[in-house]
Amino acid sequence: MRRVLAALGLAFLVLVVSALGIAFVGMRQYEAPGPLTEQRTVVIPHGGTEQVLLTLQQAGVLDPGMLTRNVFETATALTRVDGAFHAAELVFPAHASIQQALFVLRHGRPVVHRLTVPEGLSAIQIANLLEHAPYMDGSFPFPAEGSVMPLTYDYEWGMPRAQMLARMQHAMDHALDQAWEGRDVDPTIMNRHDLLVLASMIERETGNPAERPMVARVFLNRLHQGMKLQSDPTVVYGLNQGAGPLGHALTHADLAQPTAYNTYVITGLPPGPICSPGLAALQAAAHPAPGEQLYFVANGHGGHDFAATLGDHNRNVSAYRAGRHLQAAPPR
Repeated sequence: MRRVLAALGLAFLVLVVSALGIAFVGMRQYEAPGPLTEQRTVVIPHGGTEQVLLTLQQAGVLDPGMLTRNVFETATALTRVDGAFHAAELVFPAHASIQQALFVLRHGRPVVHRLTVPEGLSAIQIANLLEHAPYMDGSFPFPAEGSVMPLTYDYEWGMPRAQMLARMQHAMDHALDQAWEGRDVDPTIMNRHDLLVLASMIERETGNPAERPMVARVFLNRLHQGMKLQSDPTVVYGLNQGAGPLGHALTHADLAQPTAYNTYVITGLPPGPICSPGLAALQAAAHPAPGEQLYFVANGHGGHDFAATLGDHNRNVSAYRAGRHLQAAPPR
């Protein structure tokens, strides 16, 4: 009996020592530095522990092999109270251990991407930006012209493109509402749509913020007098619906094209916006400069010269010709 008890005691001791040894090895593996030589971004998919582990091993964050698998799965189960894994794009530090990897999976901040929509882009150009935005998902409806607010938008991996478009359109609705509510009332601008159309023309006419209220004043004064607006960007939009530059200077034939947007042909505002204007252009349309200006022409120095009479405008055109040795556009 004593021999039996001694044998059982010895066997129990061997089991305890073995268990402690396995636990020791597991703990060392749990805390040991991983194979990553530098920080890496990894997209963690939706799925169970096995799928997440496979993703980390394929990305080189964790070692392959059964020991890593056993330790990872055991540690995940024992620390489940710390929270679930996030399906997201996460950053893992160089030489991340299993312990550190589990912390990132549960508490790491997703990588933030940015999509910048510059002022003055057309719906075609904005749709192209959205279509090729990396790390977004899904399709989206083609945006209405002028419906998107030019801004820089933050997003995370997996963001639905349709949701991003809705967010950009909501931003424009909000900005347009504010501009309309605080506007200087003008009888020729009858609604929010008119204000958006005017702002889009201002946006495409000048990139100089100081000039935008002056451009707004010229267009409004022309509307008051029943003059054609004669805005070159509206001609271009009528020819290609915002696909981009024409690739050549506007010709007299272009200016005579009877499109719905050609303000050398039609009277009044075009039927819709020609781009997405930024906040500065919206504010210029809502708060134009004072004055009697009816004309403007490029001055060759990145800006425009404004005039209230045709005589003064012609002198500005002549000065531009003399300075640039180029043929000026028709008086506007």
